[in-house]
Order: sequence, then C-alpha cells, then structure tokens
Amino acid sequence: MQFIEAIILGLVQGLTEFLPISSSAHLRIVGELLPSATDPGATFTAITQIGTELAVLLYFWNDITRIIGRWFRAVFGGSRARRPRSSADATASARDAVHSGGARHATRPGATAIAPGDPDVRMGWLIIIGTIPIVVVGYLAQESIRSVFRSLWLVAIVLIVFGILLGIADRYGKRDRDLDDLTYPHGLWFGLAQTLALIPGVSRSGATTTMGRALGYNRPAAARYAFLLAVPAVFGSGLYELVNSVKEPAGYYGYAETAVATVVAFVVGYAVIAFLMRYIQRGSFMPFVVYRVLLGAVLLVLLSTGVLQPL
Repeated sequence: MQFIEAIILGLVQGLTEFLPISSSAHLRIVGELLPSATDPGATFTAITQIGTELAVLLYFWNDITRIIGRWFRAVFGGSRARRPRSSADATASARDAVHSGGARHATRPGATAIAPGDPDVRMGWLIIIGTIPIVVVGYLAQESIRSVFRSLWLVAIVLIVFGILLGIADRYGKRDRDLDDLTYPHGLWFGLAQTLALIPGVSRSGATTTMGRALGYNRPAAARYAFLLAVPAVFGSGLYELVNSVKEPAGYYGYAETAVATVVAFVVGYAVIAFLMRYIQRGSFMPFVVYRVLLGAVLLVLLSTGVLQPL
C-alpha cells in the first residue's frame, strides 16, 4: 500500500509543481486523504522535488548549460580584456599573416572573450542573486517549515489569498517586459517572492510569477525565469533533506517509496513543463486562480467540520 500511495504522491508532485497551485499544499492535502492519512512531511516533499527539477534540467538543458558555461568563462578568465595593440604590433601582426598565407588571424586571442554584459552571464548573476533570499530564510526557518507552516489552516488561507493576488497581477500588470529587461533589483524581488514558497499553499511558481506580472513581465518571461530560478534552490533543499534523512529515522515513506515517487514526479513533471510553456503563450492564469480559491474554500470547510485535522 505504501508503494501505491508513493506513486500517487509522485503523480501529484509532478502535476502540481510547475502550475501556480502549490505542489507542497497538494501533497499535504492528498496525504491526509490517502488510507494512511498522514502528512508526507517536509523531507519527502523536498526529495521528490528533485525529480521535478531534473525535468527542468532536461527541458532547459541547452539554456542551463550555456548559462553556466559562459558565466564560468566570464568570471574565471573568459572575459579578460585584450591589451590594446600599438601600431607597431598591428603592423607585425599583418606581416605575419601575409607570410603565413593568411592562415593566422590577428584577432584570435580575443575571439572567445565574453563581455560582462553578455545576456547569459547576466542571467547567471540574476539566478545567484535571486537564490540568496530563500537560502537565508530556508536555513533560519527550518523549525517553522517542519511544523507551523504545515498547518492546513494556513495552507487553506494562503491558497485563497495568493490565488487572488495572482489573478490581480495577471489581469492588471503590464505585459511589455521580457527577460532582456530583467534587472538585478527585479531579480532580488523575484527571489524574495520565492521565499514565500516555503509555506505550503503559496506555490513557488505562483509566487514568482505573481511578482513577475506585478513588475510588468510577460507570462513566458516570468515563467522562464521562475523555472531557472528554482533549480539551485530546489536541488539545494532536496540534497540537504536527503543527507539529513540518512542521519534521522525514516518517516512513514521509506527510501524505496520516496525514490519511486521521485521518478514518477520526474516523468510527469516533464510533460507538465511542455504543456505549460505552450499554454502561457496565449492562455491566462485565471483558471488556476479559480482553482486555488475553490480548493482553499473546500479545505476550510473540511477543517471546520472536523473531516481533516490541521496538523
């Protein structure tokens, strides 16, 4: 039965991680509705998120490897400015080129130089800047993340509140900014929004997309940066919880069940990314807003009537 539940939770994680409806909230709620009626826990949630982030790596592989490669080359020597050449140097260079039949190129030493303002280098810095807030808050708020933040009362409230905020930002926010317009202060604002995802019900993609729309970015730009921004944060959190899980007693779902859920989340998550990137080219976030509000309202009713327990 535990394996079946793990597969169901993996499906839920993969289906909801990238939609602005909060995967952690759904894992928390579905866990209570399964036969075991238990909270999967912050550790299980963080580790299964590694599966969905592997899907991000695969889907955006070319972008991510290019950004990392060019950032490292720019920071660790690839962007060294060429020494200005004197007229004597230029003459000697031209003479050497003539003598070698034109095979040598005088500009070759600078051919691979990467300017600090290169878009991929900028994106690398933007991801680093945007990741700092969640690293700091996530480390300092460990106790709350594992206890208070997992209350279903809180989950229900933030599902509704942040759903409404997403609807307002998506409806009334400007739509003319693209990733080329992303500034370092805006990257920090995205990062601050991402820290809210530590509370189940907020949604990492929902919070960052809401901030992006409020700052005037179009949907594809806000979603793309949100995907890239999540990679170091989710992998860091997942690996941290994975290491800690070895030191601590296993929860209700053991290593095998968690691994199965992670694999399922990876497969389903990849399909959801492909769907969402096509959908936001034309569609709005309003269906997700309505879903969040309705889910939050139903959850409040279930809690008020005693069908579900808050913790």
